[in-house]
Amino acid sequence: MQPLTDSSQNALRKIRFVLTDIDDTLTENGRLPAASYQALERLQQAGLKVIPITGRPAGWCDHITRMWPVDGIVGENGAFYFVYDRGKRKMKRRFWKTENERATDRKKLGQLRKQILSTVEGCAVASDQSYREADLAIDFCEDVPALHKASVEQIVRLFEKAGAVAKVSSIHVNGWFGNYDKLAMTRILLNEVFQTDIDQAQDQIIFCGDSPNDAPMFGFFENSVGVANVLDYKDELEHQPSWLTTKPASAGFVELARAILDAHSNA
Repeated sequence: MQPLTDSSQNALRKIRFVLTDIDDTLTENGRLPAASYQALERLQQAGLKVIPITGRPAGWCDHITRMWPVDGIVGENGAFYFVYDRGKRKMKRRFWKTENERATDRKKLGQLRKQILSTVEGCAVASDQSYREADLAIDFCEDVPALHKASVEQIVRLFEKAGAVAKVSSIHVNGWFGNYDKLAMTRILLNEVFQTDIDQAQDQIIFCGDSPNDAPMFGFFENSVGVANVLDYKDELEHQPSWLTTKPASAGFVELARAILDAHSNA
């Protein structure tokens, strides 16, 4: 990881798509500061496409896509993308799995839910679970006292033993059945909605994140950025970001947005 301040203005000037995680990347202490929202708005006003890539649930993603200055969203770690056409007042919802497949998965996840809660002391189902379509989110520090690393690892093992994929964010362990992740659905979104092949457009895309479930994005994108708190997971990341902001969480994202906007204004 190199300091973001070492990145070239020429590279940042080529960026057309700003992809970003939400929790502890856009937010700080569980809240979205005005500075983060303003940074999203300024990027969009400058003509860049702004797309959150998050583990948060479908219900939240519907709201975010309608209400925030964004051009689409990938949610539940790649289970779907939503894009809202403001002119037509119509939401496009594209899921990885069919409705019937998701219903079957939810039954299996319901059994896992009981097993995990009865096995791992102190964990809880995430408060946003009711708004989810495709995964089970287990809270280990958002609304419960922070669990030890060993407990988080135990949750992951229980998911994996049942044949589910498990990814750790800064607040939840998310588990699902399916061979997708944040990167897989991002690829589909950019191709179907923006006619952009991410393999061919590497120099036009930047991704910003903070935790292990962002590793597929860090590993793929040449212009990947970790906000400073990503260092908390340095030894757990399968892939590390190329660049590192000087500030953590929302302040780090604002730092990145400012660097991109400065580069574009000097074009």
